[in-house]
Amino acid sequence: MKTPWMEMTVRDFQAALASSSPTPGGGTAAAISLGQASALTIMVSDLTIGKEKWQEGWDIANHAMLAAVKIMSRAGVLADEDSNAFDDVMASFKLPKDDDEQKDARRKAIRSATLQATQIPYETAKLSLQLLEMLPDLARKGNANAVSDVGVAGLLASAACKGALFNVDINLSSLPSEMAAEIRQGAPEILEKSRVLSREIMDAVRDRL
Repeated sequence: MKTPWMEMTVRDFQAALASSSPTPGGGTAAAISLGQASALTIMVSDLTIGKEKWQEGWDIANHAMLAAVKIMSRAGVLADEDSNAFDDVMASFKLPKDDDEQKDARRKAIRSATLQATQIPYETAKLSLQLLEMLPDLARKGNANAVSDVGVAGLLASAACKGALFNVDINLSSLPSEMAAEIRQGAPEILEKSRVLSREIMDAVRDRL
């Protein structure tokens, strides 16, 4: 049984990522990036809450911290789910196809596994966007001494979102057009919103540096 990625040392995870094995890959890396972005958000929030100088940002930080704790926890699960889903896709391609019945079963298995491998990074992208939506206000009103950390959180969350959507797109291309209609409609909207928010976060950070 594979060791969950979140239980590995950073060195071991990077070695696994650098290996020629198909998993972990970009989808898992995107989920890990989301977890790192969430952790930084929690840190900045904690450095803001209870500090009189940053009282204006307490409510913002409280909201960000509560959400980021949940996102960080889920991101670790998504990292494993992403690599497991791709393993399932590869396993489905190895199913026998000696007759029509086997071919049909194999086709259905491939589509089912590919759909799952699309849904997981889509959730990563949605959670990344949720985190990004909190960061502009945290950058403006949070502890100014940690505003650069908000910037790094923004960059990591943006990378997680866009990276996850790459995985969504490549899997959608393998599915019939009638499948994953909600994802096909939602993915471009998430991408555009993430681009706008990424710029807003960077501008807010630079204004306080």
